Amino acid sequence: QPCQGLSLMTLDLFHPAVGAWFNRSFAGPTPAQADAWPAIKAGQNVLIAAPTGSGKTLAAFLCAIDGLVRERLAGELKDESQIVYVSPLKALSNDIQRNLQVPLAGIRDALREQGLPDVPIRTWVRTGDTPAAERQRMSRLPPHVVVTTPESLYILLGSESGRAMLKTTRTVIVDEIHAMA
Repeated sequence: QPCQGLSLMTLDLFHPAVGAWFNRSFAGPTPAQADAWPAIKAGQNVLIAAPTGSGKTLAAFLCAIDGLVRERLAGELKDESQIVYVSPLKALSNDIQRNLQVPLAGIRDALREQGLPDVPIRTWVRTGDTPAAERQRMSRLPPHVVVTTPESLYILLGSESGRAMLKTTRTVIVDEIHAMA
């Protein structure tokens, strides 16, 4: 259930284009989002435990995306991986479309509407099926967001090139943490 009373207060934490996209897409933040956003934005480690469908993944992604948007608009976004999202393979396709690609497209639209420059945020899904040529391309121009499975993260961390790409990571989002445990 959305918390409409908290909507304005919690959305003030975000860039206006990010808030505009959220307001167009949702009635308001869920309790999980309203509780998590201030702590995430303050740089705290956060564990969100809430029922399925309560917006946990979007809560984490929206804060991370907001940081990338702000960096790009300030001319400070580097070609480096900053966000690592880890989820079991079965959850990746649904989560990525709903919680990453849709917000990115909507925020880019909101930026255009506000007369602001585009913010192309590169994402990369790394699974066991990722072709070698694509893996090499990503090492030359790293994605801002790396989406992977626990197994593929293990492989990335075990390789020199993977560790080099991930050394600039600022945010790690672990979804379905019970599967990781």
